[in-house]
Amino acid sequence: MAKKSLIINPGSTSTKIGVFEDETLLFEETLRHSTEEIAQYASIVDQKDFRKKIILDLLSSKDFDINSLDFIVGRGGMLKPIPGGTYEVSDELLEDLKIGKQGQHASNLGGILAREIGESIGKPSFIVDPVVVDELAPISRYSGVPELPRTSVFHALNQKAVAKRYAKETGVSYDSLNLVVVHMGGGVSVGAHEKGRVIDVFNALDGDGAFSPERAGAVPTGALIKMCYSGEYTQQEVYKKVVGNGGFNAYLGTNDMRDVDKMADEGNEKAVEIREAFIQQVAKDIGSMCCVLSGKVDRIIVTGGIAYDKVVVDGLKSRCEWMAPFTVYPGEDELLALAQGGLRVINGEEKALQY
Repeated sequence: MAKKSLIINPGSTSTKIGVFEDETLLFEETLRHSTEEIAQYASIVDQKDFRKKIILDLLSSKDFDINSLDFIVGRGGMLKPIPGGTYEVSDELLEDLKIGKQGQHASNLGGILAREIGESIGKPSFIVDPVVVDELAPISRYSGVPELPRTSVFHALNQKAVAKRYAKETGVSYDSLNLVVVHMGGGVSVGAHEKGRVIDVFNALDGDGAFSPERAGAVPTGALIKMCYSGEYTQQEVYKKVVGNGGFNAYLGTNDMRDVDKMADEGNEKAVEIREAFIQQVAKDIGSMCCVLSGKVDRIIVTGGIAYDKVVVDGLKSRCEWMAPFTVYPGEDELLALAQGGLRVINGEEKALQY
């Protein structure tokens, strides 16, 4: 019998929801929130009742009976580092979402809202593969500075979803494969998936790997230190150069790969060069992760919004396809990935993990 689910993915100025029957999307909506609406609340968790009401009002406006739901899934937030998988929203997990164990972010509301709505109708609530998924091998944590261990912050939801999609389509277990998964969006993360665990990954947020549309990636450390102590910038200004105003934004004033392509097609030599530099840096990351897996790589999977870009994908293939064959899954469908995570538990394919 088909299972219905409500999927909740909160962002800083929006709440995206989807209602699924198994893996079929019945409807989705992105509910926008004005700056004025959000400014009324002192903290992220204070927005809970406001966001819950607009979700329930929307479902009511569509004459959707929430009692017909079998489970609810919320986007996971800034919890303590945990292995990948689908987690039941337990009391402890709920508390860490409320306090923001590793920081305040709108995604923390996903599990909170899922738990409240689920409890109101007596149905289970889950989160799936939050950004804090950490399966790093011990040797992957060494950075060279003991006080600065390497950390696992990456596009865990989409990386895990496409890895499991490839496994399902090829009729093998994700736990039996060695994969290098490349997510290219506003940030870039490249992960080494060894038998179902991401044993090494480039931190997609603020420190590792290729530059991206909005982030600087790895930068010359000595020069960065001198910049920090130059007296010309505040800590916040330097961080913004690394996260937000780095990468394509810094070089070309855009965070959209389509704009970069347009500039390049119109003869902008700088845009051509930056695009090639981007391709080369991502290829270097792929090569690094192939080495982490000792060259025993079943597939290189490319995903994220930039995976729609033929020039970029062809450039990566020309540099890396000798290491392993490519599969490309353009874009990222976070609502479906969350629904699939809940379904695997409800259908008995996986057990819900305990936080």
